[in-house]
Amino acid sequence: MANRLLKLSIPAVFVLIVAVCVLAWRHFKNADDSEIWTYKIVNTFDHDRQAFTQGLVFENGVLYEGTGIPGRSELRKVELETGAVLQKYKLPDPFFGEGITIHKGRIIQLTYQSNVGFVYDKESFELLREFSYSTEGWGITHNGAQLIMSDGTPMLYFLDPETLTQINRVMVLEQDTPVWGLNELEYVNGEIYANVWPTERIVRIVPETGKVVGWIDMKGLLAPDDSGEKLDVLNGIAYDPDNNRLFMTGKFWPKLFEIKLIPVK
Repeated sequence: MANRLLKLSIPAVFVLIVAVCVLAWRHFKNADDSEIWTYKIVNTFDHDRQAFTQGLVFENGVLYEGTGIPGRSELRKVELETGAVLQKYKLPDPFFGEGITIHKGRIIQLTYQSNVGFVYDKESFELLREFSYSTEGWGITHNGAQLIMSDGTPMLYFLDPETLTQINRVMVLEQDTPVWGLNELEYVNGEIYANVWPTERIVRIVPETGKVVGWIDMKGLLAPDDSGEKLDVLNGIAYDPDNNRLFMTGKFWPKLFEIKLIPVK
């Protein structure tokens, strides 16, 4: 590197040094802009180890869960305190169930690569309608006015909750870097929390712009003693706005956790 610098003119060396300084400044600016949180476990609950968790929602004291894998995909109502399945609907065998959300008494569930979503009555689990989308289906949540879905890319798609058609989309960026692997989504106090597949990190996003405002490091949430042959990645975020409680679990995990976020910087 030194020999190459000697062969450059003084103006060229100056330009190179300025460029390096700019890149370094942007790196540290990124670090300052994106805050980091870790967690504290508040409560631990049983979770069905056979559930390949793809979507998780909390409403009126109970959990609603969407599970995946063709032939085993279900929509479930789950008792938080015990993990018992209170109600379920099995998807037809070809479908790989993905994320779920609840909007105005309806449950919306995505499927992975079938380009088909389902809408159910929240109380009866009666299938009300199907809808289509052009991408894969990964996670889904809503901000009250719009449904917001992910497809594993850095994109978030905004859907009209009545017509279920796309009306907008944004790319999730940490400064200029796209964030890939956006999976299960949850709308929390004006932000979107997204599992980033296949990591143990959750990214916090401003939904209107796609800007990353922080990361949650969930490493070590499930103790080694709870590991099993089928254990898969962290996936599943649910928020209880009435009591400000945040729940996390994973695919084939035997436990579900209530956590409290702790800022690192």
